[in-house]
Amino acid sequence: MASRPIVPIDQYRGPEGEPRAEVLLQPFAAPSILGLYGFAASTFMVAAHMAHWYGSSQSDLYLAPFCVMFGGVAQFLAGMWAYRVRDGLATAMHGMWGAFWIAFGILNLGFATGTLHQPAGAFPEFGFWFIGLAAITWVGTIAAFAANGALVLVLGFLGAGSTVAAIGELEGAAGLTVVAGWLFIISAVLAFYTASALMLEGSFGRSILPVGKMPHAKSAQPFNAGFGEPGVMHGQ
Repeated sequence: MASRPIVPIDQYRGPEGEPRAEVLLQPFAAPSILGLYGFAASTFMVAAHMAHWYGSSQSDLYLAPFCVMFGGVAQFLAGMWAYRVRDGLATAMHGMWGAFWIAFGILNLGFATGTLHQPAGAFPEFGFWFIGLAAITWVGTIAAFAANGALVLVLGFLGAGSTVAAIGELEGAAGLTVVAGWLFIISAVLAFYTASALMLEGSFGRSILPVGKMPHAKSAQPFNAGFGEPGVMHGQ
């Protein structure tokens, strides 16, 4: 292997002798575009079944593969990319709900193969899934007030749906499951709108669909050297 040539230290200094820094730019698209679209599509399909718009007892098994890939894998990746752009809220929400959809697929795979038995009434174990989801989503709703109103609504209806779903699964109340489905549908539609607003703004370079930006929301700067990695923008 050829050895790396030795470069005199003077070549790394400016004309006045001061040290020169090399800045590497790493542009990123908004990860929440993918994350919100993945969430919206998967949640809408399953929530519509919960609200008795269509389907049978086998519907979740047919929906699970798509939910795992788009709502799960794609959204989880969006959460990890949100981590790269230092968006803690998007990291938590996409990471958590992406993991939920992956777990949802594994659960339904267990039902399909007979490894697990699907309860006919109350399903407290599944209810406890939604207790954790609801608690974290409500905190995310509060944090979203530092971003925009559309995201507040997405997470607010999602938190409400998770809360109702938790109670419904714990008590075996089919009526509450239907209510939770409607709340999830509203959250999915709002998520679709918010993702579309982000994508259109990124494409046209200006706001096309209003998202209700909060007056105290943080503004993304072209260069955030203070974050320790110049050229990486902070934001969704």
